[in-house]
Amino acid sequence: MRLLSHGIRSKAKRKGVDYTFVFMRADGQQLWELAALVESGAIRPVVDKVFAFEDTQQALAYSESGRAKGKVVVQVL
Repeated sequence: MRLLSHGIRSKAKRKGVDYTFVFMRADGQQLWELAALVESGAIRPVVDKVFAFEDTQQALAYSESGRAKGKVVVQVL
């Protein structure tokens, strides 16, 4: 992973920010910890675009297009 993330780590260093790759697994405890980090502002996810639930197909197409520069969110109310 270190080799694969070399480019993004270099960009982060030039901008004076920290970059850490987070491995996720289906684990409720880990999700609670991640939610706490987001809520505290310790990590800030980059959201590219938000789609309404009705536009889920468009969200998937946009995500698969490779144009997204952050997370693609489907909003469920």
